[in-house]
Amino acid sequence: MTSKIRLSIALLTRNRPESLNECLESVRSQSVQPFEVVVSDNSDPDLATDTKAVADRWDCRYITGSLRGLCSNRNHAAVACQGTHIRTMDDDHILPPDHLKKCLEAIQSDPHSIWTTGEIGYIEGEFYNQAETANQLSPSGVGIGITNPNDNWGIADGSTIYPRTIYDQGFRMLEDYEYGESSLEFGAYLYANGFRSRCILGVYVEHYAEAATITRRPLSMYESRLYSSICYNLYFQKNYALFLRYLGSYSWRLRQHKNILTYLPQMLNKVYNRWGNI
Repeated sequence: MTSKIRLSIALLTRNRPESLNECLESVRSQSVQPFEVVVSDNSDPDLATDTKAVADRWDCRYITGSLRGLCSNRNHAAVACQGTHIRTMDDDHILPPDHLKKCLEAIQSDPHSIWTTGEIGYIEGEFYNQAETANQLSPSGVGIGITNPNDNWGIADGSTIYPRTIYDQGFRMLEDYEYGESSLEFGAYLYANGFRSRCILGVYVEHYAEAATITRRPLSMYESRLYSSICYNLYFQKNYALFLRYLGSYSWRLRQHKNILTYLPQMLNKVYNRWGNI
């Protein structure tokens, strides 16, 4: 059934060997196994040895991460994979039974699309919410729900399956921001370049997050949202009124940290360099 599809898991980890162990146990308990699991580790030196030991215990290929943030490590791990398809995963995820079997069935039905799953979220071990599908980029630069599960630009950052051809053609997730909606911008960018996303309905990843996941508001989050909203409104689905609205809103938030007169031209140039030739 899976002779032509080779599913790699590009698993990111940082300073959580115990969580990684639980994550990998769920992977190795799957009824259908992936072609490979690549663990890309951004851990501090004092935890890297323990993390590698966990990866070795579960027969994974361990590599040192990019050490330049989440999005950079996401690209780093994906490029290291050797399968025909690359599934993103994080060390605080648990895969329910038959998760990979259902993912592989979806890939085989359409190997050229990007596939995403839903998510059941837990905060500090307590149920938080359940999302039936991934989100897709909106004009405000944040995520909104998907209305068409078979044709969208959604990305579930830690639970997305990409055809290998995306990375072979040089497409990469933006690495400029440590936190924010860069992954959603990647979905819109790929859609604009001819790759659609589809949802694997009824399939979820369990995400066991820390409270800081929903409470932190770093500067990079607002920078990322400004960037993503500009991409959306100037290039992806042009709307100059919305462009001006969100440009003003995020500039107001950032004014205490940035010289807006120099910062905005730099931001616009960055967007143009990525989107201007589409």
